[in-house]
Amino acid sequence: MSEDQKRIAAARALEEVRPGMKLGLGTGSTARHFVDLLGEKVAAGLDLLCIPTSEVTGAQARSLNIPLTDLDETPRLD
Repeated sequence: MSEDQKRIAAARALEEVRPGMKLGLGTGSTARHFVDLLGEKVAAGLDLLCIPTSEVTGAQARSLNIPLTDLDETPRLD
């Protein structure tokens, strides 16, 4: 799958995200695109909580000011 196709897939997944959701953030190249796009939405005011599945994804999310939590604090995801 090309990087353009991955970004399109990430953008389509982002269309399902709603304010107040609790999301798991995956790992890998498509997830990286999703987190980048999600960071843009958060910067524009989207309110949500996310749980990263890896240190790499967590670092990316923190760099984009995406609010993070963990499964101990938030055991149920949307």
